[in-house]
Amino acid sequence: MNLNTEKYLFRQGFSKICGVDEAGRGACAGPIVAGAVVFDKGILRSKKLVSNIKESKKLSQEKREELFEIIRERALCWAVGIVKADEIDIINIGYANRLCIRDAVKKLSVQPEYIVCDYVQKLSFQLPYELFTKGDDNIICIAAASIIAKVTRDNIMEKYSQDYPQYGFEKHKGYGTKEHYDCIHEYGICPLHRKSFGVAQKRMF
Repeated sequence: MNLNTEKYLFRQGFSKICGVDEAGRGACAGPIVAGAVVFDKGILRSKKLVSNIKESKKLSQEKREELFEIIRERALCWAVGIVKADEIDIINIGYANRLCIRDAVKKLSVQPEYIVCDYVQKLSFQLPYELFTKGDDNIICIAAASIIAKVTRDNIMEKYSQDYPQYGFEKHKGYGTKEHYDCIHEYGICPLHRKSFGVAQKRMF
């Protein structure tokens, strides 16, 4: 991964660039979480950080957690937006995705000058922005945001596992694994399950 997009935007005169991505859209339990990370030109000097950042799913849990701390230290600011399972059932996953992303950006302590975000249908911002297909695979800012979102959500699901130990949330984090579906068949659903999620709905009832 390289800094080509960030370098281009810095050359265009933008000094605060925000990457945004989400985690948990495809899960059948738990929240959807968006991460927003703002970098300034100092990111160009952070060669170790840049060389290690990848899209969150391509990293081990240990590496994600290590980078999570480094990103929080090196970023100009960062924030997360969260939409819970019961809210997802009311407003649908597409709207929930856009809502948590906008909420993450709104919570930033420093307003960015340009936003780069992994592609989400019907998403727009009032600030200058661009949406990228597979942006988390190619753009450092978005990959950093994916790590913030993923680690934050994983921590939430691990805490939930203490309240609902029978479902194994600490292992599959609410995604539709065979183990998870077996637990649903045995114990039924809990308040963390998204009743509106199509695949889960077919397997739950």
